[in-house]
Amino acid sequence: MRFFSAGESHGPALTVLLDGVPAGLALVASEHIDPWLRRRQGGYGRGRRMVIESDCAQILAGVRAGRTTGAPISLQIENRDWRNWSEIMSPLPGGEPRKRALTEARPGHADLTGGIKYGHKDLRDVLERASARETASRVAAGAIALRLLETVGVQACARVVALGGIPCDGGMDWERLSDLDESPLRTFDRDAEAAIIARIDEAKRSGDTLGGVVEARFRGLPVGLGSHTQWDRKLDGRLAGAVMSIQAIKAVEIGDGWAAAGAPGSQVHDPIGYRSAAEHPGEAGYYRQSNRAGGLEAGMTTGEELVVRAAMKPIATLMKPLPTVDVLTHEAADAARERSDTTAVPAASIVVLAMSALILADALMEKFGADTVREITERVAAHRDFASTF
Repeated sequence: MRFFSAGESHGPALTVLLDGVPAGLALVASEHIDPWLRRRQGGYGRGRRMVIESDCAQILAGVRAGRTTGAPISLQIENRDWRNWSEIMSPLPGGEPRKRALTEARPGHADLTGGIKYGHKDLRDVLERASARETASRVAAGAIALRLLETVGVQACARVVALGGIPCDGGMDWERLSDLDESPLRTFDRDAEAAIIARIDEAKRSGDTLGGVVEARFRGLPVGLGSHTQWDRKLDGRLAGAVMSIQAIKAVEIGDGWAAAGAPGSQVHDPIGYRSAAEHPGEAGYYRQSNRAGGLEAGMTTGEELVVRAAMKPIATLMKPLPTVDVLTHEAADAARERSDTTAVPAASIVVLAMSALILADALMEKFGADTVREITERVAAHRDFASTF
C-alpha cells in the first residue's frame, strides 16, 4: 500500500493518492474519513485556522457505489482559506516579490534548512509544504487504512498521555473510547485536564508553545505482521520511521521503550502462556502474561495490543519570537510569526494513529495480500485458527 500527498498550507487543496487498497471495502467519506479529519482539528490550544477550515474529503477516484474498486484512491481536501491567499500563492508567473514573503527563519522549523537546500530566499516556498496542515492528508489516508483494519477485527485508539510536562495517562480503557472525543485534550484522565488547560492558557499569554506525549494503540492484530528476516521488513522500524516523519515528532517508543533500558530483563520480557480450546473457547492459543514489549517482538506482531508512543516538541512558531537572521540582509531579526497553535498535541495523537494504521494496513496486505476484502478476511480468519492451535 503506497501513500502520496500534494498541496500547500494555503493552496487550493490537499490531494491524497492511496494505492493498493483491495476491492470491496465499504467506504463513504462522510462516515469513514471525515470524522477522523474532525478529530485532527480538535483539541484545546488550537489556533484560528481551525475556525476557518472544516475539513471534508472528496473522493475523486477508486470508489464506486460506496465500495473500493481496487484502483488507486484519490482524495481532495479543500483549503477554505485559499480565497484569502489566491494572489500570494498563485502558480502563475509575475507579481514578484510576492506579498507575505517570509525571510526571518524560525528556529526549529524547516525554513532555513529548506531554503538553503532548494535555493529559496522567500522561505514561504518551504514553509507552505512543511506546515502541519499537510497532516490532514495523512489522516485522510490513514482513515482508509483504519477502515481496512476494522474489517479484520482490529480496534484503534489515539490519546494524549502527557502535555506540557503534566502526565495525563489515566490508564487505557477500551470501553471509554467515546470519552476521548468528548475530552478537550483526548485523555481519559479528567483529573489532570484543569491543570493542563491552565498551563496552555499560561503559555498562550506568554507567547509560548507546548509539546507532549501521545499514544496510538491497536488490539486484535493478527500474529506475525512484519518479519525478522530483513531490517527493512521489521515492523517496529517501519512504524518508527512513519511516526518520526510527522511534523514536530522527536522520539518514538514501542511498549516500555526507554523505561526498558533501565530495568533488568526479568522485568522487561513478557512471560508466555497458553489457553486450551477446551478450557477457553474463543480465546485459545498463546498469550503474553504482560505486554511490556508493546505487541512487537523481533519486528513482528505478537497478537497483544500494539502500543506506539511519540513525543511531540512544542510548535516552532512563537508569538514571542526567538532571535534569528534575515536571509536577505543577514542582519539579526526576530523570527517570523505565522498564525499558529499554542499546542497541537491532541491533534498529533490522531496523526500518529493514522500513520501507524497505514504501516499496519500495508503489513496486513503483505501477509494476507489479495485483490478483494473478502479474500483477506477469509485468510485472516484461517490464520487466527492456525495460530490458536499451533
